[in-house]
Amino acid sequence: MPTFPFEVSLEEILRDPESYVDAVFSCLESEFLVMPKGAGFVEYPVFERGYEALKAATEGFTRLDPEQVFQVTVSEPISIVVLRSMLGFTPPEWGYVTTQRTGISVTQGFVRSLDRKVRMNPETQLNTNRVTKERLMAMVKTACQLLAAGVPEVGEDQIHRLDKADTRNGIDSIKNLAGIGVPYAMLLYERFLGRPFAGHRDSVSELIGDSLESAIEEVLSKAGISFRKTKRAERIEGFDQAPDFIIPSEFNPQLIIEAKITEDDGTARDKVTRIQHLGELSLAGRSEDNPKYEVIACIGGRGFGVRREDMKKMILATRGKVFTAKTLDRLVECTRLKEFKTR
Repeated sequence: MPTFPFEVSLEEILRDPESYVDAVFSCLESEFLVMPKGAGFVEYPVFERGYEALKAATEGFTRLDPEQVFQVTVSEPISIVVLRSMLGFTPPEWGYVTTQRTGISVTQGFVRSLDRKVRMNPETQLNTNRVTKERLMAMVKTACQLLAAGVPEVGEDQIHRLDKADTRNGIDSIKNLAGIGVPYAMLLYERFLGRPFAGHRDSVSELIGDSLESAIEEVLSKAGISFRKTKRAERIEGFDQAPDFIIPSEFNPQLIIEAKITEDDGTARDKVTRIQHLGELSLAGRSEDNPKYEVIACIGGRGFGVRREDMKKMILATRGKVFTAKTLDRLVECTRLKEFKTR
């Protein structure tokens, strides 16, 4: 077993920081191949049902009549998600383009709420009041116009968002692909441009992070340690950005825990910078031997395993208190948390 930085003094780390970088790297795990489904995950049979309903309403995608399409979005709401997938837009993008083209205000909040409502209850007929009906009708009209028209001319150094195998030539492209199936090479190319499951991964990013925070909560609770878990964008006096955990409370911070799982090295670097800043705050007006509070990092994901120099900075900023999912069972015994243990 390697010697981890939280097992030794800062002086020992400074003598050979690279070996401790290797130790942390050795127990970093990545879960990017497996994601939580989360609330509102759309199973393929449900999605396909919406696709078939939309296909029937458009006579095999030969007629994109907004009135007919609107009726199916109300009776089979999951068809809204199918229609958005054909456009290749995010909900806010669809709302923005609709507002631009129709003059009807389709706010980001409305379209996000509608998309979530549909994903949560894909088979429940929509209750369309006056405002919802007006906005949804405008969205459907915009979608039908864009899908029927195909790709407008753009500069040679540009590519249009509708320049996809199923929408490049307007309704003819949709009709042909719906009838004969998608050429596999083109399907793979479009996946390459968009990353499979990218939209879903974005939607469950908080759940992925919550798994680590829940594990930390379990460790602290099991030891009977008082702690304050902060909320997103919460303001805490003395901190320009609220830490993830404060022990025992924000009124008497003795330990700070920052937790992050990321598969992206840029996001990891941002967290390292954040932890370095907390390390500096802990020493403001204090000596190296007497910081205001101890800073602890709990991390996961391959993003933290990309840049050795960033890992070294994090180890030094926390004076070795860097933990992963594999070493979380030693969180209490190897930090000042043991001083607050009650069971």
